[in-house]
Amino acid sequence: MDFLDLLKSAGGNDGIGELAGAIGLGSSDTKNLIGALGPALLSGLQKNTADDSGLAGLRRALESGGHDRYLDNPGLLRDDATRTDGNKILGHLFGSKDVSRNVAAHASRETGIDSGVIKKALPLLASLAMGAMSKKTSAGRDLGSSVSKGGLGPLGDILGGGDGFGLDDVLGLAKKFF
Repeated sequence: MDFLDLLKSAGGNDGIGELAGAIGLGSSDTKNLIGALGPALLSGLQKNTADDSGLAGLRRALESGGHDRYLDNPGLLRDDATRTDGNKILGHLFGSKDVSRNVAAHASRETGIDSGVIKKALPLLASLAMGAMSKKTSAGRDLGSSVSKGGLGPLGDILGGGDGFGLDDVLGLAKKFF
């Protein structure tokens, strides 16, 4: 399962369409963008859930953040509050704005999409990602143990591989950004 599959399997198709409209891209370009940004977001997730304290932080965020609202009401992607929430999520995942800028520049080179559009999309995509993770883990109740202990419940298949894109791929990509 890749990042786009995570969004779709959690009911995020409308959110993907709303994201496209919010940033002014067509459906195909938006899917390419999600494909380019997904590995970096997953890398940040893997890094942050490598130990039990990071996992506890993710669980708290999923339990109390109400992030599933972004999938239930995709129109929220056009609200400033969603962008603010998404930037907070990116802060946790990436640790600095420099990493976010590097991720945007890399995705721009990979997709040909202007980095300004990508910077606009990143916080919205982070919000959608948290919504998808919230839905897939029953608001964090089904997370299990940390990545280092082979856990993350239903999210473990994303980080653990089995389909050609897993933890090794994410860790390799992480070296480019962190």
